[in-house]
Amino acid sequence: MNKETRIISFANHKGGVGKTTTTASVGSILSTLGFKVLLIDLDAQANLTVSLLKEEPDDSIYYALTGRVDNLPVVQVTDALSIVPSSLQLATAEIELTAAMSRERILAGLLEPLKDQYDFILIDCPPSLGLLTLNAFTASTEIIIPLVAEVLPFKGLTMINRFTQQVKTRLNPAAHIFGILLTRWENTNLSRQIEQGLRNELGDTVFNTKIRKNITIAEAPLESKNIMDYAPRSNGAIDYKAFTYELLARLGIAIM
Repeated sequence: MNKETRIISFANHKGGVGKTTTTASVGSILSTLGFKVLLIDLDAQANLTVSLLKEEPDDSIYYALTGRVDNLPVVQVTDALSIVPSSLQLATAEIELTAAMSRERILAGLLEPLKDQYDFILIDCPPSLGLLTLNAFTASTEIIIPLVAEVLPFKGLTMINRFTQQVKTRLNPAAHIFGILLTRWENTNLSRQIEQGLRNELGDTVFNTKIRKNITIAEAPLESKNIMDYAPRSNGAIDYKAFTYELLARLGIAIM
């Protein structure tokens, strides 16, 4: 067990960039490397939940966030991998929590008694910079931004960076953008130009690993499997394994 549990949020206010796939894939790979991993589905679409659990769970994170129960519902996926599932009810949580005391720190408080049980807690954030994402960032030790290399994303990144800086200043001194992961990457002039522009602008903040566009990544959730179990020899699985190793190296964590 590591001395410090790493709580990593995968976030972007734009949907369809690979947040859920990244959370599921990295979590699965870390668990096979000997780490204890907890995944948090913080998106009302519940795609992470559906992609890993064949049966709909009885409880969801909604009930804990809104104070209906005291503890997060944890469902075991494998011996080393667990998930806190989501549900469509979470869509109303931001409205319900508007008047809640210390509403930005609710998730951090719920995670506190679980931290000693896990090496990594990975949070799949909703596609917005609202109260749920604010809760995730307030609880996090690192924030990673999956980004599709399709159009120049500097404006969007500026919004996320400002949001993160506000969290860092007011709520969580540890909050910072740890890295940017290029997803759905294609070997085209446009993708290469966007990648080079990002690297020129942001340097080492952009991970070396890129996740290539791969149909199996979209197919895997239909079978309630992560990409590693569904197609371990696919480009998607190969890329996510490389990214997980790069992530561990950047964190200074040795493979168990």
